Amino acid sequence: MVIDSLREELCAHGRRVVETGLVLGTSGNLSARSGDLVAVTPAGAALDRLAPADCPVLDLAGHVVDGDAQPSSETPMHLAVYAATDAGAIVHTHSTFGTVVATTLTELPPIHYNTLLLGGVVRVAPYRTYGTAELAAAVRAALEGRSAALLANHGGVTIGRDLAEAFERARLLEWLCEVYVRARAIGEPRALTAEELDAVLQRMAHAPEFPRR
Repeated sequence: MVIDSLREELCAHGRRVVETGLVLGTSGNLSARSGDLVAVTPAGAALDRLAPADCPVLDLAGHVVDGDAQPSSETPMHLAVYAATDAGAIVHTHSTFGTVVATTLTELPPIHYNTLLLGGVVRVAPYRTYGTAELAAAVRAALEGRSAALLANHGGVTIGRDLAEAFERARLLEWLCEVYVRARAIGEPRALTAEELDAVLQRMAHAPEFPRR
């Protein structure tokens, strides 16, 4: 069944986000959607120790339709994003450099053209208490036209057609944040101008080596 496959993917990518340092302890959460059903990681779980049966399945209204575990506390955010986008998967991390940027800026400056692979300048959603409808609304707004957002004093969120794509975007977001933070250690990073970014967009339109967002 498709849902069983999504649960297995949640476990596999749960291990990957831990191994790559994107989450620590029981922080962070992942979900994947198939039609009107969403498989999500459970609340309070170490993502590198999950079994498929640990991951509850919900309908789009948030009702658990299969599984005994409590869904992640950030489930309202996941469901809000699914309601507003065509995402097939969501990765929410508490990565180090992403969180550093999210505690100091209102957006991540475009210090590298790979920012465009996330849809453009990455916005920082204003701080709201985790697990609330207010946070869900703030993240949904920050993701408009983007596949990544940062959450003030919290972490980051990426979306994709599937978990593999959402995970790779989470890695890219963390890399961009790390480049910015390290650049600030030796000087003031130069952000690319709108004209420079537009030139890259024009080139990307004819370059198969660049994946579309």
